[in-house]
Parts: sequence; C-alpha cells; structure tokens
Amino acid sequence: MCLLGIGAAKIDLILEKLTFKRGELVVGSFEIIGGTIEQRIKRVECDLLYIDHAKKTSRVVDSVTILTVKDIRKEQKVTIPFSFRIPETIPEPQKRTSYKFTTRLVFSEGAKSVDQDQIAIQM
Repeated sequence: MCLLGIGAAKIDLILEKLTFKRGELVVGSFEIIGGTIEQRIKRVECDLLYIDHAKKTSRVVDSVTILTVKDIRKEQKVTIPFSFRIPETIPEPQKRTSYKFTTRLVFSEGAKSVDQDQIAIQM
C-alpha cells in the first residue's frame, strides 16, 4: 500500500514565520513522521514557487535538495534543520501572485509525500 502512498511516511515543513523580505534567511525544520511500515528515504526536495493566479501558471524560483539515505521506522519522528535564503532577485509580488514552498519526501520505493506552505514576500 505504501507504493501507492497509503500508510507512507509524511513530511511537514515547519517555518518560524511566514512573511519574509528579499535576501532574508528562512529558518525552520522538516518534520518527518514514519508511516505504517519502515521505509528508506532517499532525499528531501523543497522548491520555492512563484504562482501567477491570473495566468494560472507557476515556476520554480529556487530549490533546496537534501540527499540522505535514512531508514525511518514505523511512526518514528525525525527532524531535519531547514534554512533557505530568499533570493534578492525574486519577482516583486503583484495583486494576483503568491509564493509557496512545495516539499517532497522521496523514498527508495513508493509514492512521494508532498507538503505545501504559503508564504508572503514583502518589498
């Protein structure tokens, strides 16, 4: 069932705050909670997306990947520190645009676990 994502480990990006400025350091952690069976984690991928709601498009502004080969036991909780600097060149937010972090937990076998966190960028 974990191959389909049922009972798989879950990931949650926990941030100290949700509003940032260009060049600011984002600090938080990835919290991983084991599922119904032991699974091998290959990596954690986190993208900062710029979303244009008017055009119904999104694009990756920047990414962070943490390579790790780690077994997570059933219902085990693992915390991995997270830091990310908001690029100085990030597009200025407009009326119908937004930003969000999309985080993926990639396993050796099975579906990915995905988490999304909306943030605000102030100029």
